[in-house]
Amino acid sequence: MKTSASNIVTPKDVSFLVENFSIFKEIHQLYGAPPNWQRPEGFETLVLIILEQQVSLSSAKAHYLKLKGFVKEITPKNLLKLTDLEFRNNQISRQKTSYLRALSTAVLEKSLQLENLKNFPEEKVRAQLTNIKGIGNWTADVYLMSCLQFKDIFPIGDIALVNTLKKLTSLTSKEEMLLFSSQWKPLRSLATYFFWHHYLSSKGKKMETIDM
Repeated sequence: MKTSASNIVTPKDVSFLVENFSIFKEIHQLYGAPPNWQRPEGFETLVLIILEQQVSLSSAKAHYLKLKGFVKEITPKNLLKLTDLEFRNNQISRQKTSYLRALSTAVLEKSLQLENLKNFPEEKVRAQLTNIKGIGNWTADVYLMSCLQFKDIFPIGDIALVNTLKKLTSLTSKEEMLLFSSQWKPLRSLATYFFWHHYLSSKGKKMETIDM
């Protein structure tokens, strides 16, 4: 069975981390509890997460909104109708164009049934997603956390998470960070939200939100 919840950020879980770990107490004292970055399940959100790969959230949001303004509705059929030039004119790189086409094809051919992922355990969700060209563990992690609300995801491939841990601890390697994170099980998704909250708040920024 899957181990998810309807909401990662609950007062009870926030209190547990703050009361038992000084690193979260310090973040909470500086910036308060992290927001719940829940997103709707489905194709459109997965498109957005792909666009967020290796770029700033503000850039990804701008590219997403430009694309949506052009096609009106982000669906597999609509994306597959676009030419390379139309993708490029909407600020989508050649590489990400190939990723979006691969995702669109998988959904249309039903080799990926996004509506069923909520019924699967983490390992099966991850396997289903990473079977698609352009979807690696980072994209799967973000979808598991923000869309399916799995509570114990630790996206070690996330640059903001790694850089924040380097700043707040003496940890330097991803292997050390993964081992260190085991003490926060089964609330590592919430722990990650705390670190993202610190990363953005320390820069005077907020999580980019988009109405879908």
